[in-house]
Amino acid sequence: MLGAIVSLAAANPVVLIDGRSGAGKTSLAGTLVRRWPLRGRVQSMALDSVYPGWDGLDAGVRAATDLVLVPHARGLVGVWQRWDWNDESWAEAHAVDPSLPLIVEGVGLLNGETARLADIRVWLESPAASRRGRALGRDGDAYRPHWDRWARQEDVHVTRDEPHRHATHVFAIP
Repeated sequence: MLGAIVSLAAANPVVLIDGRSGAGKTSLAGTLVRRWPLRGRVQSMALDSVYPGWDGLDAGVRAATDLVLVPHARGLVGVWQRWDWNDESWAEAHAVDPSLPLIVEGVGLLNGETARLADIRVWLESPAASRRGRALGRDGDAYRPHWDRWARQEDVHVTRDEPHRHATHVFAIP
């Protein structure tokens, strides 16, 4: 995938990483940031910071699209606000520089609209048992009571948006 980023010959490419909870999106995004193949820095955004609560998958994707991806594509500064999961309210705002590359990762991210706004689009496929083990190992009791609730929103996204069809890269994660 690093070669695909370099071959774009773009100063500010956009990489989207989607997959169900626990598939490895955050790990892949972190690896990409550390091994970024172009000069200068890269920006990274996790939709976990934008979803407005446990029923907010679609709202988080909409916010990322309208407030970050569309402005970035137009050469405008994007601004998103962080959701504070503990206080269940909006917190500080973050700016996204359109002149810099951008990696965005999160469940629900790949759809027909966002695909047109990104250069590299990744779908991570992983078995449910593996994903659940990783996600609950990471987030434990905070996530456990919400797993099924969140999975239903993921099911809607996968059926409605067919994210794997919008991906330029599909990776199977054991």
